[in-house]
Formats: sequence, structure tokens, C-alpha cells
Amino acid sequence: MDHEAVLDVFRKCGAMLEGHFLLSSGLHSPRYLQCARVCRLPDVCGRLCAELAKEFQDTHVDVVVGPALGGIVLAYELARALSARGIFMERDAEGRMTLRRGFELKPGESVLVAEDVMTTGGSVAEIVEAAERAGAKVAGIACLVDRGGAKRFEGRRVAGLLRMEIPTYAPEACPQCREGAPLVKPGSRERQA
Repeated sequence: MDHEAVLDVFRKCGAMLEGHFLLSSGLHSPRYLQCARVCRLPDVCGRLCAELAKEFQDTHVDVVVGPALGGIVLAYELARALSARGIFMERDAEGRMTLRRGFELKPGESVLVAEDVMTTGGSVAEIVEAAERAGAKVAGIACLVDRGGAKRFEGRRVAGLLRMEIPTYAPEACPQCREGAPLVKPGSRERQA
């Protein structure tokens, strides 16, 4: 699938949002890609993940790991496409990404990290570090949307179906804040900010 075909899927699913958004990184943005609206449709999500998995067909992958919440469905669908295990990491009481629920990574296992939207790559970096601490080898990073986070992982294999440079602003430099536009935190804890 080319860029326009993937973007068309996001539009048809109502996943391309316009407004004033607080990202998990703390930055503000006038656009937000709500991957949950794509992932709610199993056929669509499965097709996108099968397409993304093609980027790693030449690589043995034992397990696909995504961050809770946005990467859970993607890890599962990518694991299905790659005949691997699909698991997720979640934050512990101290806010660190960790494996729970009996999930484990074994030394030497080949890991693919899955994310829905990668803006700064913070959650992905935490998973990469945790996987490597466990002795696993990170084979690559797969995301539905790369908003520029791939730059953080220079030298690593990164694949994104949709690459978009969407502006982000520090709160003190945000033009929408200056205009008094209401700020919304989308995602798993959607609320007015």
C-alpha cells in the first residue's frame, strides 16, 4: 500500500482528527491520528498489519511487543502475520515500561517492537531498552504512523506504513494556546486538558 492508500484508510475510518491536542510527549498538535478508530475494524487493522509485516518477512521474529494501550492490537496482528507471539508492556507503579501478566522475553529471542503512532518514540525506546536488558535482540520497530519518531532510532530498522510530519509545539510556543483553543488529550485517557 502506498502513502495515499493508507491515508485514505485513516480518513474513511474517521481517524484523522483536527483540533488542539495534548500528545503523550507533552507537546501540542493541531492534528491527531486516532489509530484506535482504525484498529476497531479487525479486517482493516489485519490488512494494514499484514502489509506492515511484509517489511520484516526476511527477518526471523519470535515475539512482537507493543506498549499498552495503543500497541496491544498491533502487536497481536503483527504477531499473527509473522507467526510469532504477541505480548505487551505496561507501566508499573513507578511509571516504567515492564512485562507483567506472566509475559517474558528470553535471552536471544528476536523482538519486533510495535507502536500505533510514533511521535517522539519515547515508549518505543523504553521497550527497546527493557527487551535488551532481558537479553533479547531487537530486530526492528514497526508502526502504523511515523510522525518523525524514527529519527530517534537511527541505525535500527524502522518501518512505518504512513510517514507524516505533523507540526508539534511546546505549550509555551503553541499558536492554538495563544488563540485560547480548548486543549484535548486524546487516546486512552481522553479528556479536556
